[in-house]
Amino acid sequence: MIRGIFIAVLLPGLTGAATLESATLRAWDEYVDFTNARMEQRLIPGKSFLWIDEAPDRIARVRKGEILVSPVGPQNPRRVPSGLIHDWVGAVFIPNVSLQETLAVLGDYARYKEIFQPTVIDSRVIATSDAKDRFSLVLTNTSSFLKTALDADYESCYVRVDDRRGYTVSRTTRIQEIEEVGSPAARLMREGEGRGLIWRLFGITRYVERDGGVYVELEAIGLSRDVPASLRWIIEPIVRRVSQSSLSATLRQTENAVHRSAELSRGNTGSGSSTASRTRAAQSSR
Repeated sequence: MIRGIFIAVLLPGLTGAATLESATLRAWDEYVDFTNARMEQRLIPGKSFLWIDEAPDRIARVRKGEILVSPVGPQNPRRVPSGLIHDWVGAVFIPNVSLQETLAVLGDYARYKEIFQPTVIDSRVIATSDAKDRFSLVLTNTSSFLKTALDADYESCYVRVDDRRGYTVSRTTRIQEIEEVGSPAARLMREGEGRGLIWRLFGITRYVERDGGVYVELEAIGLSRDVPASLRWIIEPIVRRVSQSSLSATLRQTENAVHRSAELSRGNTGSGSSTASRTRAAQSSR
């Protein structure tokens, strides 16, 4: 997550092959351009940088330790020619940490396979620079009965707004399905071919240091194959539920990883873990 974007899309019963069409890809590119334009609007003075700042109840709930996740727009998933665009936003508050501590953890791509288990089963750095980072992840959908995974390369760029605010734009530059992952029959499909569970991933993560911690807010967007009309009433509620729970779990894993790293760097093994425990306890009592 965050610099690598994860959306779990569950499409039970869709075991046939699908191919990414040019019209689908054009619609995706247009949606990504629209998303980038919305991000630019958030930088205008007087506009809310964070989605949670747009409503008082959102910021209050997140400040108390709740993770908020919501679909973006009235139609989610959004239908495009021969495809679906899934767009979700989620937010978490990580108390008692700094922006630099948060970015250090989320820029450690090689550790994603440890931080984001079991979704990420492998991770490695390709290259890093001041302009952009490139890394590779192997993702598996633990909610699906299909033995498939995704092997993907990512490109990520961090934009510093000021000393306490910044955002990251991440996208897949290559994404291929792995059939029968973990078995002797495993094989890497060609790009744009396979079951069409996920063809593209894109995300914008915003960070704000204030109120004694860091707010992390992720908008995660994925492109998948369409669902036959006869199955939509069954499948789309499942897709929404799985996508929501996946993003929520990833944000919680981020919170825990940042706390653990801060504890180690400060030589303090108590305060961060107790804070995280109180947060989880508050969540479970709701």
